[in-house]
Formats: sequence, structure tokens, C-alpha cells
Amino acid sequence: MNKSKTRSVRLWPGIVIVALMCLLRFVVPLFVPEALEFGVIGGIFGGGLLMIIWWLFLSRAPWLERIGSFVFILFALFITSFFLHKSVATAMMGMMFPMYAIPVMSLVFVLGLLASRSKNPGTRRMAILTSTLLVCIGFISIRTDGMSASAEHDFAWRWSKTAEQKLLAQKQNQQVELASVSTPTDIALTWSGFRGANRDAVVHDLRMATDWQVSPPQEVWRQPVGPGVSSFAIRGHLFYTQEQRGEEEVVACYKLSTGEPVWMHRDSTRYWESHAGAGPRATPTIHNGRIYTLGATGIVNALNADGGSVYWSRNAAADTKVQLPEPTVWYGFSGSPLVLDSLVVVAVSGSLVAYDLETGQPRWFGPFGGDSYSSPQHFAIDGLPQVIFASQSGVRSFAASEGKLLWEYPWKVGVRIVQPKLVANHDMLISAGESNGLRRISISRTANNWRIEERWTTKGLKPNHSDFVVHDGHAYGFDGSILSCIELESGKRQWKGGRYGSGQMLLLAEQAVLLVLSEQGELALVQAAPDKFTELARMPAIEGKTWNHPALSGNILLIRNTREMAAFRLPPNAE
Repeated sequence: MNKSKTRSVRLWPGIVIVALMCLLRFVVPLFVPEALEFGVIGGIFGGGLLMIIWWLFLSRAPWLERIGSFVFILFALFITSFFLHKSVATAMMGMMFPMYAIPVMSLVFVLGLLASRSKNPGTRRMAILTSTLLVCIGFISIRTDGMSASAEHDFAWRWSKTAEQKLLAQKQNQQVELASVSTPTDIALTWSGFRGANRDAVVHDLRMATDWQVSPPQEVWRQPVGPGVSSFAIRGHLFYTQEQRGEEEVVACYKLSTGEPVWMHRDSTRYWESHAGAGPRATPTIHNGRIYTLGATGIVNALNADGGSVYWSRNAAADTKVQLPEPTVWYGFSGSPLVLDSLVVVAVSGSLVAYDLETGQPRWFGPFGGDSYSSPQHFAIDGLPQVIFASQSGVRSFAASEGKLLWEYPWKVGVRIVQPKLVANHDMLISAGESNGLRRISISRTANNWRIEERWTTKGLKPNHSDFVVHDGHAYGFDGSILSCIELESGKRQWKGGRYGSGQMLLLAEQAVLLVLSEQGELALVQAAPDKFTELARMPAIEGKTWNHPALSGNILLIRNTREMAAFRLPPNAE
């Protein structure tokens, strides 16, 4: 008798490999967030290769069984790839399926062998067949409703209704007549657009109670909203945001007191990609009773803030001849319009275009500087108004009036997202993402030229997906998913603590408090002090992944994500 046919399958290497894959993917990043990429690549693809080596050469299974099961699994996964939901097939630049299928198949394969280890070879082969089919059917049956910044997916059954589909089925999706709302012409502007008037998320003249056990924020209302990563602009008792409703991209106006819709402007376009989902990415900008918006496909609108009527509309992608890339590798046009004097400046990926505020006619175009998700920013340096724009190639400055390139600072990295920040008049903080950190540059002007010099680069704070704030000589932001503080003179980290995912924040400057909105939809208060990390309060606020920036009007806090929006009344400071 051939003894090799009677020997049991050697299982322990497979068990060890699967355990290591889980350890590298899920456990190590909890303690070393920077190791997530290594855990994904090394743990999944490296572990998959080790699984193949073990099964083909070390498992002691009959050779026909080894080769046959290996070929069958590859063939089954290949066939499955044609029946995946679009969100699964295109996620992570098309790599989601192999990145999830390898560890899941490895785990189920080993579990099947364990369950049949004391059975005859026929039972073992049936276990391999069954486990493979179960995995394939499982992947065909799911979709992803988006991915967190730490690459965690929000899975759902592919046949279940999305939040957007549920919203469209509700009666409140119908537009409310403008006549039901009284709007004075001299209405006060309280939050002009993306991250506030200066795009720095700094709030002045507001103090709130910090003991939320005694005086927590009170929910004023909660309403469903169409998908989109847009934030808010607030004007008196009305607020504005952008969202997706089916095949229409919407600029919407709502009542601040109730969250009820007032008017909606609709454009027949839809942008979707599997990470953030459907909908606009930019935030409306308010100026002199008009709303200026940029849609995810490049539609620029100038609308009446009271009723939503159209003053003018342009297609910035067509005007700049920037082609919208495939959703598998692109997040959509994301920069919020910048109003400056008689112009509205729009970022179309890595290109800028300035339109006349009144007519919508293009006034100037900036050169392409590599892709970008950042928004144009206005700074006055040496008394000269400038439009600053951070893109893949670095940072560029343009004369606000005619678009002339004043200076540029090359620093090629991935696609930039966060806003630059001017400090100490002539210095600027610019981010290079999760790998390269934050850099402080010094900007000076000579008689005929500009001189840009690096002062320091730090990895003590690496803002990538979430913007940072500056207060009293220190910067506070998210280093991965953990809040971090650095000192601005040297770039040295002061502390790191508190896990909020890729959240967003506001700075209450007079109170030296950070109002944090976590990626999981929680509200938190953190002391903006360099001596130590101190979380003062924390509470759940909104359900689902939350990338949208919060906004404030007096003591009313507005928050939203791709599913719902809510208003909270912040408790007054008793002191």
C-alpha cells in the first residue's frame, strides 16, 4: 500500500498562516497605524503566496487533490469576478476583490479542512468544493456602500435598498414652495462656505459648556439627506448644501430651524465611485445673496440664494479641457469655489479657472499642476492678494486679479486634499499626506522675485484626509486616525491621543477647545492645549461614515454625512 495516501493532511501551517494574516491586517494597525498598508499588502498577498506554497508542497494531500483544488479555486474566483456588484468590482482601484477574497478564501478553506480532518478523502474534497462555492456566492451577494479612510468597507446585501433609494421613496423628497418662507433681503451671513469665512475652521466669540454629562448638546432636528461629501453654507435662517438625488445633482436650501427643504436646483448628472459613493464633493459658497457651487462632474452654478433661480451656469471641465477620469481611480471634482473681488475661482482637478461673478465668463485660466482634491485659498502675502492652490506637484500662487503665476514650491506627492495654512504672515504650512507629513515654508519677496525656503518637515503630524487647525503657536490635526499636536516653531510633536478616524474639527478660539466630529459620527470636545491630550466630552451624534465638515451658526451646529443631517444646540457656558 502507498503510505502517502493514508497520511492525514498537515494542517498546522495553514492555521498559522491564516492567523498571521489576521494579525497583520487587523491587530498590528491598532497599535501601529502606519503599518496598515504593510498589513494589507504583506498580510494578504504574502499570506496568499504562503498558503499556495503550503497547500501545493507541504500539505501531504494527494497530488491530484492539491492540483485539482488549486485550479478549481482559481477558476471559481475568476468566474465570480464577472458577477460582482459594481461597487465591489471597482473598489480600491479594482483591487478590493482579490484583497478580500484571498484572506476570506484562506480562512474558509482551512476551516473546511479542519471540519473534515477525521473524515474520508471524499468528504474532504466536498468540504473544499462547498467552502469555495460559499465564498464565491458570498462575494456575489454583497455590495459596499463606501470605504473609510482606514480602508474599512461598509458592506450590505446587494439587493437591499441604499439610503438614497429610501430617501427618494419618501414624500419629503418633494420640493417645498418658496412662498412658504419669508426671506429678508438684508439677511445676515453667518457661515459663508467651506470651513468658514477664512477656510480655517476657526470660530470666534463662542463659548460652550464642556461638561456634557450635565449639559450636553441638544438635538434640534434630524433629517435624511441625499449622498454627497458637501458641507454647509449658512445665511440667516437658511442653510445650503449639495447632494445627489437619483440621476440629478442637487443644490439644496433648507430651513435652519427645522431642516425642511425650501428650494432645490437640479442638474441632470450623476457621479459615483465606490469609496465615497455618489454625489457632489464640494461645498457651496455664499456671496452677496448668491450661491456659487461646483458639482462633482464640473458644473458651476451661480444661483439666487433666496429662490434658487439661475444667474449663470458653466461646465468647468469643458472650459478647462480637463477630462473627468474613470471613477475607479478618481474621487471627482472636490474644490469649493472661492469668491474674491469680482471673481469666483474654481479648481478643476489640478487646474484653476476664474469666472466673472456677474456674467460667468472665464476671466483667466491657471496651468495644470497635477491632480488635487483641495480648494483654492486666498492669502495676502506682503500685502498682495494671492490665490494659493495645493496640488500633486506642490503649491502654486496666482495673482488674484489676472491669474499670473507668482511663485511655486515643488513638492511632488500623492493627490493633495487638505488646505494650506498661513502662519506668521510670511510662512505657510503645507501637507504631503500620510507618508511625508507636514512642512513649514517661508515666503519672501525681493525686488524681482519670490524666494521660498523650507523651515522644517515633520512626521509628527501627517494630515492627509482631514484638515488641521492652528492655535497659539501649535497645530492640531489627525495623524492617521489619532489626534496630534505639534509645536509650530520646530515641528516637534507635543502629544498624540484619541482615536477619531478621519474626522473633522472646529476650533473655538476664545475657549481653546476643539470641537471634533469623528469619522464614526461622534462629537467630542478636546482641549486645545500643548501640554497633554485631554478629551473633555464625547457623545454619539450621527449614524454612518462622516467625512463632511461641520458648520456653526451662533450656537447651532450642523453636521451631515451621506445619509442624514442634524442640528444640535450647543450648551451655553455657565461661567
